[in-house]
Amino acid sequence: MTGILMTQVSTPIIGQAAWLLGKIMDIIYRVLSGVFGIENVGVCIIILTIVVYSLLYPLTVKQQKFSKMSAAMSPEIKKIQKKYQNKRDNESMQKMQEETQLVYEKYGVSPTGGCLSMFIQLPILYAVWYVIRGIPAYIGQVKEIYTPLVEGILSSTGGQAAMEAIGAAKPVLMSPEKYDYSNANIIIDALYKFETSTWDALREALPSLGGLISTTMENVKDVTYFLGLNIIDSPATLIKSGLTAGAWGIVIMALLIPILSGITQFISVKVMPQNDTNGTQTDAQVAATMKTMNYTMPLLSVFMCFTLPTGLGIYWITSAVVRTVQQKIVSKQLSKIDMDELVKQNLEKAEAKRAKKKATDSREINNMAHTKTKNINNPKSKVEQQALEEKIEKVRKQNANAKEGSLASKADLVRKFNDGNK
Repeated sequence: MTGILMTQVSTPIIGQAAWLLGKIMDIIYRVLSGVFGIENVGVCIIILTIVVYSLLYPLTVKQQKFSKMSAAMSPEIKKIQKKYQNKRDNESMQKMQEETQLVYEKYGVSPTGGCLSMFIQLPILYAVWYVIRGIPAYIGQVKEIYTPLVEGILSSTGGQAAMEAIGAAKPVLMSPEKYDYSNANIIIDALYKFETSTWDALREALPSLGGLISTTMENVKDVTYFLGLNIIDSPATLIKSGLTAGAWGIVIMALLIPILSGITQFISVKVMPQNDTNGTQTDAQVAATMKTMNYTMPLLSVFMCFTLPTGLGIYWITSAVVRTVQQKIVSKQLSKIDMDELVKQNLEKAEAKRAKKKATDSREINNMAHTKTKNINNPKSKVEQQALEEKIEKVRKQNANAKEGSLASKADLVRKFNDGNK
């Protein structure tokens, strides 16, 4: 039983994120089962969500700091926008951008400071989806549950044919065109997606394995069912099967997943700090768009949770709750910090970054000057030497009145040395 399952995604970035989240899930599952005797993927998803958003907490702080700064910068940016309101020529637009950038530098923030968190969350959401739809590929102990049954299917007469026949009857779940049922891992991949009716079909096709099939089915239920719901199935599927079987408890619980997702997402959006607008027509349009998104995003999550695996709905609900708590904590912390102090902190960080960059550039020029001066007569280095001289000349011009011993004065000495050797 070696190799990886087809459900391990290999898409760049998302694949790596899914692999990392799968490793964390595997550790959580082993700790829960080994220490607390809890073998349930739904509980693992909740803990995984808390871990992920705990790691993203610094980004939450940064995003809310940016929102608070945006409110403070708004009056100054309004003046700049008003100043160039009726000017659309390239020179005026460039000046407006430069003056706006100066405001951002004054407060020590970047115009893209509030976007990083959103960019990171999207691949994580995709990665979680791939992990949930392929749990055995990422959690070794769950994969082991299927091992005895898979060995029985492969060793029994007609086992592979039975899997192919079921796949033909359920092409959405396990199309024979996609699955090679002579591969043990791929059989696990298919078994993980089995519904109750599919398990019954397998039991009828392979009566000699009836007891093993029933045992595997029950063990899988203990692992993949959370509050009576199979995390693999979508709420829509669970509602349909629940109505058919008259299982009203399952119907109600399945309905709660998308409803709770919408409610928690709405609360999470409402507690987020809103940026100030300047009252112009453009900002009024932006405000209207943001207000629309505040309502459409929760509604979209409701729709998506109906059609996606229940496990993803559990992740979505938990993430919204965790974000709400984090935002409340950060807002309370930031309310205690004076705006001037916050600006001072941002400026100090920005200045430290600039100093670090400047030091790096200085070391680069010194290293290049030292190296090229030693090899001044090497014909192979003429192109590199010319590039160095241009860079040194630029530094010299920018520091015409440089003090003795400074980088600029050293650059000037190197230039004179080079001129003499020419």
